[in-house]
Amino acid sequence: MTLDVKQQGAANVVWAAEAAERYSLSTVYATQRGQGVHDELYQEHSPIPVLDGDILPAANISAYLNAIFYHQSAELPSFQCPRINATRYNSLVQAQGASNSSIRYYLALNLRQNLILLPRLIGSIIEAIQFLGPRFCMLSIVEGNSPDGTGDVLAALGSHLEALGITYFYQSSPIDPTKSERISSLAALRNLALEPLFEHRDRITKDTTIIFLNDVTACSDDILELVYQRKFLGANMTCAMDWNLENPRFYDVWISRDMNGDSFYDVPRGNWEKASEIFWNAKETRVRFNAKRPFQVFACWNGAAVFGAQPILEDLRFRAPKINECPQGEPQLFCKDLWYRGYGKIAVIPSVNFEYKLDMGRKIKEKMGFTSDVVSKQDPAGDFIEWEPDPPAKVKCIANSWNNQYWVPWNESLPSHLR
Repeated sequence: MTLDVKQQGAANVVWAAEAAERYSLSTVYATQRGQGVHDELYQEHSPIPVLDGDILPAANISAYLNAIFYHQSAELPSFQCPRINATRYNSLVQAQGASNSSIRYYLALNLRQNLILLPRLIGSIIEAIQFLGPRFCMLSIVEGNSPDGTGDVLAALGSHLEALGITYFYQSSPIDPTKSERISSLAALRNLALEPLFEHRDRITKDTTIIFLNDVTACSDDILELVYQRKFLGANMTCAMDWNLENPRFYDVWISRDMNGDSFYDVPRGNWEKASEIFWNAKETRVRFNAKRPFQVFACWNGAAVFGAQPILEDLRFRAPKINECPQGEPQLFCKDLWYRGYGKIAVIPSVNFEYKLDMGRKIKEKMGFTSDVVSKQDPAGDFIEWEPDPPAKVKCIANSWNNQYWVPWNESLPSHLR
């Protein structure tokens, strides 16, 4: 079911409209100082009733709402992110007073059992949306099967987000990848997060940017940098880098493939000893990675991906492998299908680094650097990519086991390969 503030009573509708109007007047101020102003509006109207959820009592839900809107004073765990660099990202902002009603940015998430992460992740998303302009953004979140109360907090966000002028769609889905075919279920959940895009197709154009986030420890500058680099590089899609473990190890190795078709590091027969030898067989990529400069890849996701809406408007969707196709994740198949449709300018932005646990998120930022700090020391001219027009002839398939790795044509199962 889609959550809409209009369904929550006439009083809330009137208040939300008034608050949104006041917010629009403060957008320039927010942009100039490089951070959001939602704290003030949230504090002014925090008496919006918060009811008990299916799992959490109202008091607990309110605590999370306060943490989402007050990072510095939150009693719940979080960590401090940098202020938005308004100068760097100003080109992403719609001109003040623009009458165009089209959606410029569509943010999508699938979340499950991520309660502790919500203050940092959702707070960063709100800050990014405020900077980009709420009336030009849509936020779609699909949640399901969260025994920790994640859904209660996400549902309660509705009135507060609408008050800030943010169009918000929330759905709770019974799809459970742990109890059904995993990749098919994950693809279905990702497509579900895109559904509101089609319900408002009259406001979606080929220039709409889709920002798809996983359950990561994101700062607002991480989100904006992925959007910025897609525009700056002329890329079809940009991804971050994601990590896990105390001694950081690149996480999305099953999905991501370099332009030589290989995984980012070798995992021979499930042996992880070579995990630190990232891009061991791709010197140019390794040099750019170490310099935290963007590099082209065949496939990536890595916690977040930003791509244009045009392929989606052309009916591209997330999917599971076809019969006799290499068993692989829906993000890798998505990239494969992008290449097939002529959208092969896919880049990893190594200045953006994510973790999946809150305490480790702080540590990965300390180790790799906050995105704003990294890019402030770089000459943008060094970011340009000489795009390879063609994908690698073959891509490594890591099937249902690390013991089962082999090479296949990049376009295996697609019509051009079958002819």
